[in-house]
Amino acid sequence: MYTLKNVTKSYRKGRETVTALDGVNAVIGDGEWLAVQGPTGHGKTTLLQLLGGLDRPTSGTVELDGKNLGAMPEAQVTRVRAATIGFVFQTFNLIPTLPAAQNVELALAPLRMDTAARRDRVAQALEAVGLANRARHLPSELSGGQQQRVGIARALVKEPTVLLADEPTGNLDEGTRDELLALLEKLWQERGLTLVVVTHDTVVARRAQRIGRMTDGKLAIDEPA
Repeated sequence: MYTLKNVTKSYRKGRETVTALDGVNAVIGDGEWLAVQGPTGHGKTTLLQLLGGLDRPTSGTVELDGKNLGAMPEAQVTRVRAATIGFVFQTFNLIPTLPAAQNVELALAPLRMDTAARRDRVAQALEAVGLANRARHLPSELSGGQQQRVGIARALVKEPTVLLADEPTGNLDEGTRDELLALLEKLWQERGLTLVVVTHDTVVARRAQRIGRMTDGKLAIDEPA
């Protein structure tokens, strides 16, 4: 699925150059669940952005299914993101004035589906996360855990092969975290997703097949037991 070769990513910060990723090499297989841990500011989110085609490496290659994301024209990368990659965020990123169903449906806009097909996909996605009866509720009418379920439904509605999650349980209490973890694991198994989760939470990381650790922009991934 993913092959990273000597990936570096540098940013200009004033007069200084900051290296967020420093020679990262990794292979993430089809259907694998990888958790990535590490201190704040050591490159975890930058890695996720490159995997999602939201940013490009300064050097090296990020390949998804043999295609170099960093070398693609922006329009092609956008199509790959729209059809292949789902994103889940710590802060949910829901539009407060739209009900759950419309928040989920927005993810389908780039796919140019007809109205009936879109609504069917949305209903299925909300059903999959246990919120079929909350479709008309605004985010303010939902708990934190329910809002994150809407975020997961929005990621799933495209029927992606890859799910990238940045601290998906970071704003949730312990009980809600465990419920969301169980949901993610169920969806991963049922849909054969390639799942990459950035997390500070060791409980979350231990559910993954492999754990990667980011330190000073370098990534070390444990071999599976």
